[in-house]
Amino acid sequence: MAEVVREVPDRVLAVYAHPDDPDVGAGGALAAWAAAGAEVHVCIAADGAKGSSDPGVDPGELAGRRRQEVLAAGEALGVVAHHWLGGRDGEIEDTAELREVLVALIRRLRPDVVVGADPTAVFFGQSYVNHRDHRALGWATIDAVSPAASSPHYFPAAGPAHRVSTLYLSGTLEPDVWVDIESTVDAKAVAVACHRSQVGEPGEWLRSVVLDRAGAAGRAAGVRYAEGFRRVRLS
Repeated sequence: MAEVVREVPDRVLAVYAHPDDPDVGAGGALAAWAAAGAEVHVCIAADGAKGSSDPGVDPGELAGRRRQEVLAAGEALGVVAHHWLGGRDGEIEDTAELREVLVALIRRLRPDVVVGADPTAVFFGQSYVNHRDHRALGWATIDAVSPAASSPHYFPAAGPAHRVSTLYLSGTLEPDVWVDIESTVDAKAVAVACHRSQVGEPGEWLRSVVLDRAGAAGRAAGVRYAEGFRRVRLS
């Protein structure tokens, strides 16, 4: 039987590679938790400067535009703060340096829940290969959460150890829990539509896509609209 998550965390840190990733992958859950009183933070690892197929686009201008899109989307979801790592698209590597940065952020914010991308998901049917940045950051996030952030002997200069209670991985091929987003699916659609540099002029077609995908997850969960995650309990 499908498990629908009912618990509301106190503080959430969502860690994603590109400016639009948190909204696409977990926007409904982040909005639902924020509406229920959670303090939601979003960390973006890459600047999004390569997120265009137009060779005439200025990468610096695009990165600035995408940062503004992130802020608008965060307002739609109820995000309290954004944290920027300043990496480059396509160049995120799972290094000790990146893990230390993530550990320092986790120890400073002390979230009970961390949300990120499932790095084990590579091939989505015959139509999509998961971006290497998603996979590299996904592994770095997992390793930063457990064991690094909770052990004082990992990166001792990064602050006092902190144990995250639960890790949720989106974009997974093996979801084992779902978050009911019926009350926030419209907020998710608004947040995704903020990324005009990626989706163009949004319109009703984009909202339909968001609703269709949330509806498919909802059918798996036994609710109207949902987002699916792989959950790891760490405490």
